[in-house]
Amino acid sequence: MTDFVSLAIAILTVSDSRTLETDTSGQALVDQLTRAGHVLAERALVRDDRYILRATVSRWIADPKIQVVITTGGTGLTGRDITPEALRPLFDKEIEGFGELFRLISYDEIGTSTLQSRALAGLANGTVIFCLPGSTGACRTAWTKILEEQLDRRHKPCNFVELLPRFTESAS
Repeated sequence: MTDFVSLAIAILTVSDSRTLETDTSGQALVDQLTRAGHVLAERALVRDDRYILRATVSRWIADPKIQVVITTGGTGLTGRDITPEALRPLFDKEIEGFGELFRLISYDEIGTSTLQSRALAGLANGTVIFCLPGSTGACRTAWTKILEEQLDRRHKPCNFVELLPRFTESAS
Protein backbone atom coordinates (compact mmCIF):
# COMPACT_ATOMS: atom_id res chain seq x y z
CA MET A 1 0.00 0.00 0.00
CA THR A 2 1.18 3.50 -0.81
CA ASP A 3 1.98 5.67 2.20
CA PHE A 4 0.58 9.14 2.79
CA VAL A 5 2.99 11.90 1.75
CA SER A 6 2.87 15.25 3.49
CA LEU A 7 3.14 18.09 0.97
CA ALA A 8 4.45 21.62 1.50
CA ILE A 9 1.57 23.91 0.51
CA ALA A 10 1.63 27.70 0.19
CA ILE A 11 -1.61 29.68 0.61
CA LEU A 12 -2.08 33.07 -1.04
CA THR A 13 -5.12 35.28 -0.49
CA VAL A 14 -5.80 37.89 -3.16
CA SER A 15 -7.82 40.75 -1.71
CA ASP A 16 -8.00 44.54 -1.48
CA SER A 17 -10.21 44.38 1.60
CA ARG A 18 -8.97 41.58 3.86
CA THR A 19 -6.09 41.28 6.28
CA LEU A 20 -4.52 38.07 7.52
CA GLU A 21 -6.63 38.49 10.67
CA THR A 22 -9.91 38.73 8.71
CA ASP A 23 -8.99 36.21 6.01
CA THR A 24 -11.43 33.38 6.74
CA SER A 25 -10.90 31.73 3.34
CA GLY A 26 -7.14 31.45 3.68
CA GLN A 27 -7.51 30.28 7.26
CA ALA A 28 -10.03 27.62 6.24
CA LEU A 29 -7.51 26.28 3.72
CA VAL A 30 -4.73 26.29 6.33
CA ASP A 31 -6.98 24.43 8.77
CA GLN A 32 -7.99 21.85 6.15
CA LEU A 33 -4.50 21.17 4.84
CA THR A 34 -2.95 20.80 8.28
CA ARG A 35 -5.83 18.58 9.42
CA ALA A 36 -5.12 16.37 6.39
CA GLY A 37 -1.45 16.04 7.43
CA HIS A 38 0.16 18.52 5.03
CA VAL A 39 2.51 21.35 6.00
CA LEU A 40 1.89 25.06 5.53
CA ALA A 41 4.99 26.19 3.65
CA GLU A 42 4.06 29.90 3.51
CA ARG A 43 1.02 32.11 3.74
CA ALA A 44 0.61 35.58 2.29
CA LEU A 45 -2.01 38.13 1.37
CA VAL A 46 -1.60 40.44 -1.62
CA ARG A 47 -3.86 43.05 -3.14
CA ASP A 48 -5.49 42.55 -6.53
CA ASP A 49 -2.41 43.52 -8.54
CA ARG A 50 -1.40 41.16 -11.32
CA TYR A 51 2.33 41.86 -10.98
CA ILE A 52 2.52 41.46 -7.21
CA LEU A 53 0.39 38.32 -7.47
CA ARG A 54 2.52 36.92 -10.28
CA ALA A 55 5.77 37.78 -8.46
CA THR A 56 4.65 36.04 -5.26
CA VAL A 57 3.58 32.86 -7.04
CA SER A 58 6.70 32.95 -9.24
CA ARG A 59 8.87 33.00 -6.12
CA TRP A 60 6.97 30.03 -4.71
CA ILE A 61 7.14 27.93 -7.87
CA ALA A 62 10.88 28.60 -8.04
CA ASP A 63 11.28 27.24 -4.49
CA PRO A 64 11.85 23.46 -4.69
CA LYS A 65 10.51 23.04 -1.15
CA ILE A 66 7.01 24.24 -2.14
CA GLN A 67 5.01 21.61 -4.01
CA VAL A 68 1.53 23.12 -4.11
CA VAL A 69 0.22 26.70 -4.27
CA ILE A 70 -3.42 27.47 -3.51
CA THR A 71 -4.75 30.96 -4.11
CA THR A 72 -8.10 32.27 -2.95
CA GLY A 73 -9.74 35.34 -4.40
CA GLY A 74 -9.71 37.28 -7.64
CA THR A 75 -11.42 34.64 -9.79
CA GLY A 76 -14.73 36.45 -10.30
CA LEU A 77 -15.81 38.85 -13.01
CA THR A 78 -15.48 42.27 -11.38
CA GLY A 79 -12.92 44.78 -12.61
CA ARG A 80 -10.37 43.94 -9.90
CA ASP A 81 -10.59 40.14 -10.34
CA ILE A 82 -7.37 39.33 -12.19
CA THR A 83 -6.06 36.06 -10.72
CA PRO A 84 -6.59 33.98 -13.90
CA GLU A 85 -4.97 36.63 -16.10
CA ALA A 86 -2.06 37.01 -13.67
CA LEU A 87 -1.29 33.34 -13.19
CA ARG A 88 -2.23 31.60 -16.44
CA PRO A 89 0.99 32.86 -18.16
CA LEU A 90 3.02 31.03 -15.49
CA PHE A 91 1.46 27.65 -16.26
CA ASP A 92 3.45 25.09 -18.22
CA LYS A 93 0.18 23.17 -18.53
CA GLU A 94 -3.36 24.12 -17.57
CA ILE A 95 -5.56 21.55 -15.84
CA GLU A 96 -8.78 22.40 -17.67
CA GLY A 97 -10.91 19.85 -15.85
CA PHE A 98 -10.33 21.46 -12.47
CA GLY A 99 -12.44 24.55 -13.12
CA GLU A 100 -15.10 22.50 -14.83
CA LEU A 101 -15.32 20.05 -11.94
CA PHE A 102 -15.33 22.85 -9.35
CA ARG A 103 -18.24 24.59 -11.09
CA LEU A 104 -20.15 21.31 -11.43
CA ILE A 105 -19.79 20.60 -7.71
CA SER A 106 -20.56 24.22 -6.78
CA TYR A 107 -23.76 24.14 -8.78
CA ASP A 108 -25.32 21.90 -6.12
CA GLU A 109 -24.47 24.52 -3.50
CA ILE A 110 -25.02 27.88 -5.22
CA GLY A 111 -26.87 27.11 -8.43
CA THR A 112 -26.17 29.10 -11.56
CA SER A 113 -24.09 31.64 -9.61
CA THR A 114 -21.23 29.19 -10.13
CA LEU A 115 -20.94 30.58 -13.68
CA GLN A 116 -19.24 33.64 -12.20
CA SER A 117 -16.33 31.57 -10.88
CA ARG A 118 -13.22 31.36 -13.01
CA ALA A 119 -11.53 28.79 -10.78
CA LEU A 120 -8.58 27.20 -12.55
CA ALA A 121 -5.48 25.12 -11.99
CA GLY A 122 -2.19 24.39 -13.67
CA LEU A 123 1.31 23.00 -13.41
CA ALA A 124 4.30 25.32 -13.32
CA ASN A 125 7.90 24.26 -12.76
CA GLY A 126 6.81 21.03 -11.09
CA THR A 127 4.39 22.83 -8.76
CA VAL A 128 0.62 22.39 -8.81
CA ILE A 129 -1.31 25.68 -8.60
CA PHE A 130 -5.00 25.94 -7.74
CA CYS A 131 -6.86 29.25 -8.02
CA LEU A 132 -10.04 29.25 -5.93
CA PRO A 133 -12.76 31.84 -5.40
CA GLY A 134 -12.49 34.09 -2.36
CA SER A 135 -15.47 32.79 -0.43
CA THR A 136 -14.82 30.57 2.56
CA GLY A 137 -17.54 28.17 1.40
CA ALA A 138 -15.93 27.83 -2.03
CA CYS A 139 -12.56 27.08 -0.44
CA ARG A 140 -14.08 24.41 1.80
CA THR A 141 -15.92 22.89 -1.17
CA ALA A 142 -12.77 22.79 -3.31
CA TRP A 143 -10.76 21.22 -0.50
CA THR A 144 -13.27 18.60 0.65
CA LYS A 145 -14.62 17.61 -2.77
CA ILE A 146 -11.47 17.81 -4.93
CA LEU A 147 -8.16 18.77 -3.35
CA GLU A 148 -8.17 16.52 -0.30
CA GLU A 149 -8.29 13.40 -2.49
CA GLN A 150 -6.11 14.72 -5.29
CA LEU A 151 -3.37 15.81 -2.88
CA ASP A 152 -3.29 12.37 -1.28
CA ARG A 153 -0.89 9.93 -2.92
CA ARG A 154 -3.08 7.02 -1.80
CA HIS A 155 -6.00 8.17 -3.98
CA LYS A 156 -6.29 5.95 -7.06
CA PRO A 157 -6.32 5.61 -9.98
CA CYS A 158 -4.44 8.93 -10.10
CA ASN A 159 -3.63 12.03 -8.08
CA PHE A 160 -1.60 15.22 -8.37
CA VAL A 161 1.11 14.00 -5.98
CA GLU A 162 2.33 11.54 -8.59
CA LEU A 163 2.89 14.46 -11.01
CA LEU A 164 5.34 16.20 -8.69
CA PRO A 165 8.99 15.81 -9.78
CA ARG A 166 10.11 14.57 -6.37
CA PHE A 167 7.81 11.57 -6.70
CA THR A 168 8.11 10.85 -10.41
CA GLU A 169 11.93 10.82 -10.20
CA SER A 170 11.94 8.36 -7.28
CA ALA A 171 9.38 6.13 -9.02
CA SER A 172 11.53 5.79 -12.17
